[in-house]
Amino acid sequence: MYEQKTKETDDSVVEFIEAIESKKKKEDAYRLLDIFTEETGYEAKMWGPSIIGFGSYHYIYKTGHEGDAPLVGFSPRKAKISLYFATGDQERETLLKDFGKHTSGKSCVYINKVDDIDIDILKKLIHQSVAFLKKLYPASE
Repeated sequence: MYEQKTKETDDSVVEFIEAIESKKKKEDAYRLLDIFTEETGYEAKMWGPSIIGFGSYHYIYKTGHEGDAPLVGFSPRKAKISLYFATGDQERETLLKDFGKHTSGKSCVYINKVDDIDIDILKKLIHQSVAFLKKLYPASE
């Protein structure tokens, strides 16, 4: 049976951020923590060893695979900062056009530093992702 790797933990978000070696990445992590907390209204929680997530939803795929995930989140990784937003909504792609310097993967948006992006667009992406997932998975929370 499949066991989900990335689960919510009781680890300290502040301790995780304080352990970041790069001063600039640490500053960016605190800045993102403030923005995500303010925009979502959720308390930050650690998901797995390195993702800071906000809120949660329960998903069930057509294959029967199911699990829990944060509505939005970020991870200040060594190379880049990963931002986690919902996929599958065209509004995300539209917002990303004016987001600033970034690259996109299947489920992540990668940035080098917060100064490279438009904070107002970040806030819109957070709201869009939360609204999209709550509509897609209404039983969540």
